[in-house]
This record gives sequence, C-alpha cells and structure tokens, in this order.
Amino acid sequence: MRRLFPVTYETADGKGYEGREASPRGHEWTLDELADAYAYPQEAGHAPWLRANMVSTLDGAAQHDGRSQPISNATDMRIFGTLRGLADVVVVGAETVRLEGYRPARAREAFTARRKAAGQGPAPQIAVISASLDLDFGLPLFTDPLVPTLLLTGAGAPADRIAAARGAGVEVLIAGDGAAVEPDRAVAALGERGLRRLLTEGGPRMLGQFVAGRVLDELCLTVSPMLTAGDAQRIAGGSTLAVPERFELTSLLEEEGFLFSRYARPRGGQ
Repeated sequence: MRRLFPVTYETADGKGYEGREASPRGHEWTLDELADAYAYPQEAGHAPWLRANMVSTLDGAAQHDGRSQPISNATDMRIFGTLRGLADVVVVGAETVRLEGYRPARAREAFTARRKAAGQGPAPQIAVISASLDLDFGLPLFTDPLVPTLLLTGAGAPADRIAAARGAGVEVLIAGDGAAVEPDRAVAALGERGLRRLLTEGGPRMLGQFVAGRVLDELCLTVSPMLTAGDAQRIAGGSTLAVPERFELTSLLEEEGFLFSRYARPRGGQ
C-alpha cells in the first residue's frame, strides 16, 4: 500500500517528512503503522468525535447482495479492524446488526498496549441504535459480549421491547423523545459515559441520519474499484442537507486500485 496524500519524502536514515512520495510502490503496512495513520485527533480525548467507516463501489453502492463483504478486500478489512481497535464504542444500526450478523467485539493483542495507554477497556463496546427494538436479545451480541452491548432508542419506543431488552440484561439508553433516536442526543449520551472515540459502521440509513444531524466529524471511505449497478443502497441515505457540508481530505492511501480515504470536518467548522 502507498500513501498518496499527504506524501512524504524518505531520507537515507529511513526518516521522512512531508514532501514527495517516499515509495511509489508502497510497502506492506504493519498494524502499528495503520493505527498511527488512523489515530483519533487529540480533541477526541475531551469531547466525542464521531468517525464513520464505509466502503463504496465506483457507482456508489454500499453493498452487494445485501452485504458489504463482496465489495471489500483484505486491506479494507485490516483497516476495519484497526478502526475498531482504536474506538471506545462502535455505533451500528439494527438493520446492519441483522444483515451482517454482528457479533461482540473481541480483544486483540496487537492493540492491548495502545488501548491501555489510552485508558480504554480491552475491546470497544457495541452500541445498537433501534427505534422498533426488533432484535433477538438471545444473540451472542447481547448475551456474551466481552464488554456490555448498549442499546440506544427513543422514549416512544415500544414499552414491551424496552422491558424485554432490560429483562435480558441489556442496558438501554434513551436518546430521543419519540421512537427514533436523535443523532445529537445519541452522541451526547455516549460521551457522558466517557465513550468519546466513536466509530459508526453504518448502515447507510443511519449514516445519513448522522450526516443530516451534522454530528459526523470524520468519514473513512474505501472506494472499491468495482461496479454493481442495480438498486443497492448508497453509502448514506435519508434527509438531504439544506446546504452541503464540506469536509477536508486528511489522508489517501492506495492499493491495487482500492482507495482508502479520510475526510474530516474542518477544524473549528460546523
């Protein structure tokens, strides 16, 4: 894999500085190098920072046959694992939990020292967002996590489903006055629990809600060199912003035609 932006110039002693591309062909990146490249900004230690990780085909599809795996590759999955290894909590929509067969996050030895130094637990928590709470609370995601799975819903969600979740030992956080979760309240609720390095892996509809709520701080987008056509979901759906919000490119990596980009909200911008 090679870095296209920002580019670096490699000196004889192996050190580098911003300038020209150090290695046109790139090299095999270690997990430590990936973790350094995708480190959360310093402000994430003081206030919630919501990062999204998505993969898209050239024609904008987030899935093929209902899943993201067919449009991904091994390096995309290594980055996926790295982003999880850096996060306090992974925020995911109920539909994605059902479609992708979500399981509890696991501790990874490669991130043990880094997480300990950051004051994090052994693995990120999973926080599931759902208005209907149409979930199987007997799944391992809820019954056998290394760290407790959280459930975010609205005050107007079905009372029997809230009771069922709590009866199964799942902690329910209310983040909305109606049945739906309000994006800003979801971010605030997690931040109040000390979960400030937030990662969302979708689905597309939920990402669209975070974008519409203007609470997304960063998008890590893998562009897959594939075309799917059809009516697959786009990477973000839902309400349209009255005024488009501009993000800045902070990093761009490439391998075998796949582009791994990072875009972030401009510092001080809204």
